[in-house]
Amino acid sequence: MEILRVENLCKTYGLMGNENIVRALDDVSFSVQKGEFIAIVGPSGSGKSTLLHILGGVDTPTSGKVSVDGIDVYAQNNEQLAIFRRRQVGLIYQFYNLIPVLTVAENITLPLLMDGRKVNTERLNELLETLHLEDRAAHLPNQLSGGQQQRASIGRALINAPAIVLADEPTGNLDTKNSRAITDLLKLSNKKYKQTLILITHDENIALQADRIIGIEDGKIARDEVIR
Repeated sequence: MEILRVENLCKTYGLMGNENIVRALDDVSFSVQKGEFIAIVGPSGSGKSTLLHILGGVDTPTSGKVSVDGIDVYAQNNEQLAIFRRRQVGLIYQFYNLIPVLTVAENITLPLLMDGRKVNTERLNELLETLHLEDRAAHLPNQLSGGQQQRASIGRALINAPAIVLADEPTGNLDTKNSRAITDLLKLSNKKYKQTLILITHDENIALQADRIIGIEDGKIARDEVIR
């Protein structure tokens, strides 16, 4: 079942007709099935992060269409788009973006609280256990290692059970051991919670663990390869 469709997506910076215009994305089209694990690869400046931010409703396209679960994301008004970001998408960044004065449990449940929704204690406890953070729930971010902080940010992305999890170089700030652990956790969420996972990475070893690899070069899709 299709969860995401991207049609003729373009993103430009600068004024049309200006010779200095930058085409971050140039007529990008693809679709994603529910539960797929996709790795997006490509050189720096190729448009990977721009694509991810548009998929997540964080940035707006110049033209083209993004549909999630049959809903045209950018046909929505600002309030609807804010709800989409909170409920349909889980974003994980290279830098953890945890709130320093909130505990691990509070950081993880923040999207629910911002949405005015009740915390499902059973799901929170299950996530803490899965993330190996059950004994760190009351700790502040500065009391955690880098790997633990990234696990907390993954929990925050998963707590809402979003339709799609988008990860932008989630292991780029970690050593090899922690990178492997984070990758394993994302793969586990993909299988255990049936999360659709789209991950940007420069690490070919991580990319090869995906179901499919999409290569971006100069804002265009250069390859789209099914791995398994």
